[in-house]
Amino acid sequence: MEQIRTLIMGAAGRDFHNFNVAFRNDERYHIVAFTANQIPNIADRNYPPALAGPLYPQGIPIYAEPELEHLVAAHHVQQVILAYSDLSKATVLDIASRVLATGADFRLMGPNATMLQAHIPVISVCAVRTGSGKSQTTRRVVDILKAAGKRVVVIRHPMPYGDLAAQASQRFAVMADLDLNQCTIEEREEYEPHLERGVIVYAGVDYGRILRLAEAEADIIVWDGGNNDMPFYHSDLLIVVADPHRPGHERSYYPGQVNLRMADAVVINKIDTAEPQSVTAVRESIVDINPQAVIIDAASPISVPAPEQIYNKRVLVIEDGPTLTHGEMKYGAGWVAAKRFGAAAIVDPRPYAVGSIAETFSKYNVGPILPAMGYSAQQVDELQKTIRNTPCDLILVATPIDLGRLIPLGKPSQRVTYELQEIGNPNLQDILKPFTSEQN
Repeated sequence: MEQIRTLIMGAAGRDFHNFNVAFRNDERYHIVAFTANQIPNIADRNYPPALAGPLYPQGIPIYAEPELEHLVAAHHVQQVILAYSDLSKATVLDIASRVLATGADFRLMGPNATMLQAHIPVISVCAVRTGSGKSQTTRRVVDILKAAGKRVVVIRHPMPYGDLAAQASQRFAVMADLDLNQCTIEEREEYEPHLERGVIVYAGVDYGRILRLAEAEADIIVWDGGNNDMPFYHSDLLIVVADPHRPGHERSYYPGQVNLRMADAVVINKIDTAEPQSVTAVRESIVDINPQAVIIDAASPISVPAPEQIYNKRVLVIEDGPTLTHGEMKYGAGWVAAKRFGAAAIVDPRPYAVGSIAETFSKYNVGPILPAMGYSAQQVDELQKTIRNTPCDLILVATPIDLGRLIPLGKPSQRVTYELQEIGNPNLQDILKPFTSEQN
């Protein structure tokens, strides 16, 4: 039987999952390569034999996405699969056009081909865009379930940026596990808030193996999504977060619209800081696309330890990296705090950026806010140098973790934190009742 020669386009997450679930043991296909995008330093690696399985004794090479057309020609690729998230409709069409121009087929894989079935209930929290507020929504869901006496384990969307074989399945129970696994800033931002609540987190590469391990110590699994990707598991309840700061994006980004159409409940977040007409536009869009979904109004109120210290200060604002970069947000909670509490100026860090941080500003239209990029030790060092180079009186750190605990900031700083706050009814407790009642 002639095998279908296939290339998978990804960003070190969905691409590996699709391979593991659909292709690893299927002799009808031969995966010639992965390509990588969005995340620095994840190309020029090898998907290891230990994960690739007996059909791939040498593993599978990973190349940078700009090599796509060359790879299709060199390996006589017949099918290219797009397997990463947070892409505009125009970008998806551009990628499809590049593939089709080579003569190969272009494919998107759906939930039936890629979702695994758990033996216990799964509640998934996903979004229409990166930076919509999945993390605080997930934390709120976990708090409600724990208060009802449920054993909850969080499984986080993958971020395997290091040794893939070593990261096949990772279990985080205490803060020391973050150091043990040499976690990046991006990983710490997602794991630390759960660990602070005493919640176990799983992540890695092989989500079949991860599921079996998590099931053994949980009553309920909470899927904590990444970007605007679809869940890896069939969900008993799918909660999707929408962002009125980017009205229309719930329709125009892939696969966020897929999530919106599948959602059981949609949280319209940040309505305390969004324009009323934008909130209305998102609400109307949800009703049009998915009229059966329960809509929950919510805010993410900010908290600052000493807001009076912000007044009349020159402030450097540091925000979550992925939200500002491929999430395309121009500001976040730190920017809101600086404006609300009377900062004299928000200092533009771009003239003072070094190395990969300067490259990030060149690649993404981030604006006068510093994204907390930290995918490698070198990038963390360049982030620290950029912070120290930037002349300011105060640093507002609005990342999900205490960045000052990880790197010395060298200047006075305050953390800006935020948690989800539902407004009115229905709320998350209402939709979680089937999972929290004693009968269930």
